[in-house]
Amino acid sequence: MGTFIEDYALLSDQRTAALVSRRGSVDWLCFPRFDSGSVFSSLLGGQENGRWLLAPLQGEVVSRNYLDASFVLRTLWASDTGQILVTDFMPTGNGHSGIMRRVEGLSGTMRMEHELVIRYNYGAVLPWVRRSFDPVKGTESLVAVAGPKAAVLHAARLPKARHHTHRDEFDVRAGDVFDFEFACYPGHAATPEPSDVGLAMTQTAKHWHDWAAKIPRHEAHDALVRRSLLVLKALTHRETGGIVAAPTTSLPEFFGGERNWDYRFCWLRDAALTLQVMMTHGYEQEALHWRDWLLRAIAGDHNNLQIMYGVGGERELPERVLQHLPGYGGAKPVRVGNAAVNQYQGDVVGEVMVALDELRTMGGHEDHFSWPLQKALIQYVITNLKRKDHGLWEMRGTPEYFTHSRAMMWAALDAGVRAVKHHGLTGDVQAWESARDKLRAEIMEKGFNADLDSFTQTYATTEVDASLLVLAQVGFVDYEDPRMLGTVARLEKDLLDEHGFIRRYRTEAGGDGLPPGEYTFLVCTCWLVEQYAHSGRLDDARALFEKLAGTVNDLGLVAEEFDPASGHMAGNFPQALSHLGLIRAADAIAEAEGTRPFRPRRGPK
Repeated sequence: MGTFIEDYALLSDQRTAALVSRRGSVDWLCFPRFDSGSVFSSLLGGQENGRWLLAPLQGEVVSRNYLDASFVLRTLWASDTGQILVTDFMPTGNGHSGIMRRVEGLSGTMRMEHELVIRYNYGAVLPWVRRSFDPVKGTESLVAVAGPKAAVLHAARLPKARHHTHRDEFDVRAGDVFDFEFACYPGHAATPEPSDVGLAMTQTAKHWHDWAAKIPRHEAHDALVRRSLLVLKALTHRETGGIVAAPTTSLPEFFGGERNWDYRFCWLRDAALTLQVMMTHGYEQEALHWRDWLLRAIAGDHNNLQIMYGVGGERELPERVLQHLPGYGGAKPVRVGNAAVNQYQGDVVGEVMVALDELRTMGGHEDHFSWPLQKALIQYVITNLKRKDHGLWEMRGTPEYFTHSRAMMWAALDAGVRAVKHHGLTGDVQAWESARDKLRAEIMEKGFNADLDSFTQTYATTEVDASLLVLAQVGFVDYEDPRMLGTVARLEKDLLDEHGFIRRYRTEAGGDGLPPGEYTFLVCTCWLVEQYAHSGRLDDARALFEKLAGTVNDLGLVAEEFDPASGHMAGNFPQALSHLGLIRAADAIAEAEGTRPFRPRRGPK
């Protein structure tokens, strides 16, 4: 593979996102939204599938970093002949998405390579590219159009066409400044005028700085928590409020395997968990914005609730394979869309109701639609109490009664009871209490194996999976309950690998409908840190967290999974679930240490 996943940087304007490699190539960009077709797709293929390279012909990266609390990326290059600074960012103040790049000569002279390969529809469509001359300003631009989409490159020095590619080489001397702007816009619209790159850089940095200014300082892990919160904000669509699980598709969970999925959609579970950590760090407004998105997405059709939706709340997310793309490192298939949209996953309403319960507790007020919708969701849980599901991990095998799913259904009912009893809302609290208590008794009878002293993955098996760690998080049992501690012991015995990370479940045991084999799913290890911290194993929590911190790249970004043997990231990147897991784990340690106020959780019923 040409570039490792961890060598990419994230740029975002909260409409879409781009990935820039350490070597200065923009290898992924979708337009106009996170879940739209890509303009640059070499992440999943080769340069012929679209990229934007701007880098020295010779030289090495000395350092790269984000400008303070922003997604303005600065990369310092050096060679025997000089030094340059390249700044990349997606402006947040424009009405259209795009990428701006500034090259500054710091000393000596360095020769730059500039290559622009535009391919729409995931690298499959060759655009019509022409040079556009402005006689008034005396400037030229490159304009690329393909059906409904278009892009323009504004630059003082344009690359030249050659074999459906645009290339150029130029020297950068000390004091030189070269600005480049790649702007995407609808194919039928007028070409955007060039922007002031310096001004846009200042405004974009200020946009991110202002948002991050209210993040409370974290004593031990401030930089990691701050960057993780910024990533969660970067994955939130500014207009709709939808939160995508990741900005990429088909980055493999197992190199050479077929566990390659499209994560550019809004999972209710992931978004709800994201909002919980947002709210506990002072960002209630983000939760209200997402709640509005949720109301629109579900609308009046709660009986056909989906586990995920498009960024705007779209329901149709058909999965298809892109045969023309060879995949990241040759990992096939490359998928767009996600067939899991049609699965029933019993836990989803639980995560949503727990998040909205937290919002109420923090002072968020219900409007004329939000509480009626939540009552409808509770009824949805009751209607589906006897229904088997595919579980948190979206198993593509036979539906089962997953213990985690059943516990989250319990949490949904519990949140409804709390809303009536603690917040004065109306609802059939007697029916909800009865259903909640019966479900708890069922889980204790069928989801806990007394002989093994452990909760089990499903009612029908003695296997365990890491989602059982969530039972204590939602108050189904206490962190120090003997049944929880017995479950932790089983997880440590069956799922901890030789590097100290915990796997989701034993893929070799079957049940997920796929060939065995995957790397460490990082949020699971985050959950184990949380469990350790809240059950008196603070030293174990600290040690395990340090392992997790070692998986983060130099920019504070982390993927879905990690291969401890090779030290490389795997899965879609950056991953919201991993980042929110890191925040929760750091918070749990801080609470146990007394450096962060302890946040009371629901007690077991």
